[in-house]
Formats: sequence, C-alpha cells, structure tokens
Amino acid sequence: MSGSLFVVATPIGNLEDISLRAINTLKEVDVIVAEDTRITGRLLKKYDIKKSLTSFHIRNEARKVDKIINYLNEGKSVALVSDAGTPCISDPGYLLVNKARNQKIEVLSIPGPSSTTSALSISGLPSEKFYFEGFLPKKKGKQKRIEYLSQLDSTVVLFESPYRLIKTLEKLLTVMGNRHISVCKEISKINEDVFFGKMEDVISDLKEKTTIKGEYVVLVAREGYSV
Repeated sequence: MSGSLFVVATPIGNLEDISLRAINTLKEVDVIVAEDTRITGRLLKKYDIKKSLTSFHIRNEARKVDKIINYLNEGKSVALVSDAGTPCISDPGYLLVNKARNQKIEVLSIPGPSSTTSALSISGLPSEKFYFEGFLPKKKGKQKRIEYLSQLDSTVVLFESPYRLIKTLEKLLTVMGNRHISVCKEISKINEDVFFGKMEDVISDLKEKTTIKGEYVVLVAREGYSV
C-alpha cells in the first residue's frame, strides 16, 4: 500500500503562525520534502522536529519527482513544504502532486498561512472576487500580460521582488492608469507595512524609502473602483 503525500502550509514570516496539525504531521511523516532545507531546518529546530529532509526546488523538481514517488510507493509518508506559505502556489510542488494523483496516491492538504489571502484581508480593497497572477514575466510578455489584467473585473493579486517593485508599479500605472492599490510588505514579520492609496501616491511613498527590502504582495483594484 502506498503512503500519503501531505501538502503542508508553513509560516510566511512569524514562525508561530503554524497549526498544531502541521506540527504533528511534520513530526509523524517519514520524509520532509523542502524547497530550501536550510529554511525548513530552522522551522523544524524551533519545534524540535528531527526528520529526514530532501531538497525539492524549481531547479531539481523535474528530476526528483520519481524518487519521491518511489518513497510513496514504498509505503512511506511524505510532507511537502515550501519556504513560506502553501506549496504549489507560485512555489514548487505541482509536478509531484500531479504525478501522485495520476498514480492514485493519497494527497492530503494541511492548510495554513497564505500570503495571498492574508494580503487580501488587510488590503482595504474588494475581496469578493480576485484574480491571482503571482509573478509577472520579467521581460518578454510583461506588457501584454498587464494589458490582459487591466480588463478584469476583479482585484488583481501579484507577487514582486524588492528589486523590480518600483519598475513594475510604474508599468502598471502606465497601462492600467492611476487605480487604487495596496502594497503589502513582509506580512507577519517585524517590518510589516501596507501602502494604500492611488498608484501614483503609493509609488511616491515607496520612492521616499531609502531602501526597498523584503517580500511584497501587490493588489490592484478593478477599473472604476473608488473608495
């Protein structure tokens, strides 16, 4: 009989934002598959969890899927975790879950933190309908992608790195116009902050910062939305 694959959500910042079920699952499985074993190692150390760790990231995902499927077919239980939040959401994991499903292996969700829903809840923008885009293309296709997003009748949720944040916001302003946005920085961490208002004003506020560091979730209101 094959083992079970547990897709385990982990904290997006504050290590105390983990469920009891997630802790117990990580303690009980045979193998933990981690995007970055160093980051997951810190979480395991905090909760005194001593388990075998194997790396599973964007650069080795395709070639390690079969090895992990073999663990499962041997009857071992496996936990899949990403660096932060829920695996498979702009993080590795889809190929593994897809292959497990195709082989009739049990896949179970251990729900928990998500930067997408956390950002929506504190953004101040409409959340009854939203479109999750994740990361925009770095160069090729970026303009067309933003043009498509500009036509949606819902709040758009994007991820962006600190290195490209200002340029991306300026591109959004050019294509979408001066809409309301919310830029959520370092959710649940010490330097958590939210920049809310018209796009031009938010860009101006961010430019006044001496340095832009951390992880950002950008939420853009639909066309025609007003406070």
